[in-house]
Amino acid sequence: MARILIVDDEQLQRETLEYFLAKQNYEVHTLPSALEAVDYVRSNPVDIVVTDQKMPGMSGLELAGHIHEHHPNISVVVITAFGSIEDAVNAMKDGVEDYLTKPVNLEELKIILSRIVEKRHLIDENRKLREAAQKIPRLSNVIYESEAMEEVMSIAVRAAESSATVLITGESGTGKEVVARAIHELSGRREKPFVAVNCAAIPDSLIESELFGHEKGAFTGAEQRRIGRFEQADGGTIFLDEVGEIPPPIQVKLLRILQEREFQRVGGSATIQVDVRVVSATNRDLDKDAAEGVFREDLFYRLNVVGIEIPPLRKRKADIPPLIEHFMKQYATVHGKHIAYLTPEARDLLVKYSYPGNIRELSNIIEQAVVLTRGDTIVPDDLPSRVSPPPESQDTQKPLKQSVEAVEKRKLFDTLKETGGNKSAAARLLGVSEGKIRYLLKKYGGEG
Repeated sequence: MARILIVDDEQLQRETLEYFLAKQNYEVHTLPSALEAVDYVRSNPVDIVVTDQKMPGMSGLELAGHIHEHHPNISVVVITAFGSIEDAVNAMKDGVEDYLTKPVNLEELKIILSRIVEKRHLIDENRKLREAAQKIPRLSNVIYESEAMEEVMSIAVRAAESSATVLITGESGTGKEVVARAIHELSGRREKPFVAVNCAAIPDSLIESELFGHEKGAFTGAEQRRIGRFEQADGGTIFLDEVGEIPPPIQVKLLRILQEREFQRVGGSATIQVDVRVVSATNRDLDKDAAEGVFREDLFYRLNVVGIEIPPLRKRKADIPPLIEHFMKQYATVHGKHIAYLTPEARDLLVKYSYPGNIRELSNIIEQAVVLTRGDTIVPDDLPSRVSPPPESQDTQKPLKQSVEAVEKRKLFDTLKETGGNKSAAARLLGVSEGKIRYLLKKYGGEG
């Protein structure tokens, strides 16, 4: 509810406006002089001042000037019997939001006030979004300029205020863990642990012990009790990266901990309770996997209370230049080099490149360029050959998906040829996981 102060030396005018505006659900207070209004706004919350222009002691325009200087967040509407274009211009210079002449048209006043309230609401919302966006990079080193990532971070900020589970989806290398850390750091759990688990990197035979721990003697080689990742994250956040790789038997136990907040260690009988916020991520289509029975449908819905999809880097080109600058500074420090400049030609190649490995691949490319450059300037020759767009990517007659896949396929096999078929080395060069290399080989007819 907007708070309105009416300032007019005529009692009937004050009472008329007060009666009308109160019926419009405004909170209204009235005063007979501008001098009293100066004292009132100093110690009372006011959103809009509606003031008469001609009053004894201090005029409405003088009041507007005082408010504009000392309380710029308060909007002012001036009412006068001496309306003219010159007066209106002077009023606007003094910070007046709008201008009415007597006798006051109440419907016109209603429209003016509604517009002011809506404008103030939009300004306030934009301010909150800017404040939220400004503290994200400071807290979590999230670097972005694109509108797509602004929307991602807006959802992350709102999700951080709750304890709801969050499922972050997107291609490998898009920055899912960075967003997960931002959610943790902006939440009330920021002082507690953030525990990241790469589920795809843990063998199926060990993942239960890794997540939930085990008792001594639970299996061959279990020589002592092990505290699992969920216990380590108690009070904080656990990040389950590549959650779609968790085998079905463990999915049941994960579902229980989401529902009951309790579990048992492998080989144990004691029930352990934990308070953990679960944020998970995947590059798979879990909705499809759930429909096909590959992933438990009930677990999918438990994990996906808040869904955040991070677009690939090729769909947020505006993020590439600031990321380039960030990685250039980072790797120049790491490798003890002074990198002062990136030529426009090199920058243009980097911006146009499709990045199937997303941010991880961009990071890898910049590190390689920093290491290989002979001076303090990165030039096109310092970039990997794959950064130059192959002919397929310029075929405007092909559908977009087919064109992207052609680039992806050529890069995959060129990189494997470059590494002598070594999948681990190819994964490092492309900035993706070895599992992603195996997936792409299957997709394009190579061995898995």
